[in-house]
Amino acid sequence: MKKIFAANWKLFKSPKETREFFTQFKEVAGKAKGELVFFPSAISLEAASTTLQGSAVKFGAQNCYSHAQGAFTGENSAQVLKDLGGTYVLIGHSERRKIFGENDTLIADKVAYVQSLGLTPMLCIGETLQEREDLKTYKVLDEQLHYGLAKADKTKPLVIAYEPVWAIGTGKVATPSQVEETHADVYAILTKLGFEESPILYGGSVKPDNAGGLIKIPHVDGFLVGGASLEVKSFIDIASAE
Repeated sequence: MKKIFAANWKLFKSPKETREFFTQFKEVAGKAKGELVFFPSAISLEAASTTLQGSAVKFGAQNCYSHAQGAFTGENSAQVLKDLGGTYVLIGHSERRKIFGENDTLIADKVAYVQSLGLTPMLCIGETLQEREDLKTYKVLDEQLHYGLAKADKTKPLVIAYEPVWAIGTGKVATPSQVEETHADVYAILTKLGFEESPILYGGSVKPDNAGGLIKIPHVDGFLVGGASLEVKSFIDIASAE
């Protein structure tokens, strides 16, 4: 299965900084060992579109709504993203769930809508530290996948990103054994639901110095990277790790 290296820029980089980054990044993108996908902030999507035109590097939105247009102040349109040449939408990130109160029903609607447009949803799942300590990791992930994929089309592309919430931006990284066990569980759940062909990415303080070990773990089909994706060298080092 082809590896996918995705970059979640969150609320960083202006349109000017986005253009500057991609102008530099396109020169080294060929070193990557798989597909490259960037998720800039919404205000920088057009800058990504114009700078990446003609490049193999792909981009998408960090969020969208489940309708193309309407009275939905502050939301993003996946149809507009498609018009710009974007191909992916990040859905259900833990920050969207926790800070903005997104529930599984809304997330399921987004997944289905994004697929209906011919775009690829990247569905984020993950447990909190308390849930892991209470031995509820499998239960949490099973529920997030069961409900989040309730309206998904098994015949259309889908990517899953497992991010233990306690390892996002904290500097903490799940041990290789924890990653191996959890990715095996996620694969088993996806198989049960009929989505066994979907790549499973790992996210959570991935850096150049741990990427090589993590990418070798079974069912780790790439990474979703936060802070380390903001610099050209660190992200290409992750995407080319062996």
